[in-house]
Amino acid sequence: MSVPEGVEAAVERLWPGREARLEVLGGGITNHNVRIDLDDGSAFVLRVAGRDTELLGIDRRAEHEATRAAAAVGVGPEVVDFLEPEGWLVTRFIEGSVPPLERLRSPEGLAEIGRTLRVVHAGPPVPATFDAFRVVEAYRATAAERGGGPPAGVEWLWEVAGRVRTRRGRVTPCPCHNDLLTSNFIDDGRNLRIVDWEYAGMGDPFFDLANFAVNHELGAEARTALLGAYFHDIPEDAAATLELMRFMSDFREAMWGVVQATISQLDFDYDGYAAEHFERLTRTANEAAFREALAE
Repeated sequence: MSVPEGVEAAVERLWPGREARLEVLGGGITNHNVRIDLDDGSAFVLRVAGRDTELLGIDRRAEHEATRAAAAVGVGPEVVDFLEPEGWLVTRFIEGSVPPLERLRSPEGLAEIGRTLRVVHAGPPVPATFDAFRVVEAYRATAAERGGGPPAGVEWLWEVAGRVRTRRGRVTPCPCHNDLLTSNFIDDGRNLRIVDWEYAGMGDPFFDLANFAVNHELGAEARTALLGAYFHDIPEDAAATLELMRFMSDFREAMWGVVQATISQLDFDYDGYAAEHFERLTRTANEAAFREALAE
């Protein structure tokens, strides 16, 4: 993959006169991430923002501050610089690897996830908000403005989301990552680190827990283990709340795909991505555990 336009000039601005080797990192479906190795052996990542990502609710200055907050509690990467006016973030490269799915699902992995999210949620506030219920509404409006929209036959999901919102009630917001895909975790050999804080905001901690649970397809027993790792004493309604927010996690993801299909220039099947998540959240909505949680 070729280096995105403007990156070489940005590197010269950051480290004038230095020799640098550039490598485009794979895996991104919103941005380009470029590894920069300097002549002294130091390594960094330049995050090149995708086109029109503000339409996805991303504020690059808020991402910068959220990444700094995550670094301050030992979870996020060290922030080195922030390029204006591009809104490109520079972080120190974390030596490590993406942990295999089996490790994250293991009892030890779930214990580590629970501890890590507890640290994040207790961290300093960040200058953004994240409300999954508002996000799916905003995504629907954004897609409609550009001639897109969700597939036929899913209108009933908004009624379910409204019931989930009523059932969830008022939430005391805390710093949340809100995009806990496997690819956003790095094992540095000592601790589990989390990268890509562009959707971070003050939000519902149960969205993070549910987002991890549904993205890693945790079964009922593993979901209980995750709650046990996160809470010292599991609240009575925690399991039901997690069921409800699993639905909202996939709803956000499905509508994200709908918007991306109208704006992104990256080579990725966003329509297929949206369809996959619509199918999964529909399946969740029809599960007995979800219906029981919604009725409580």
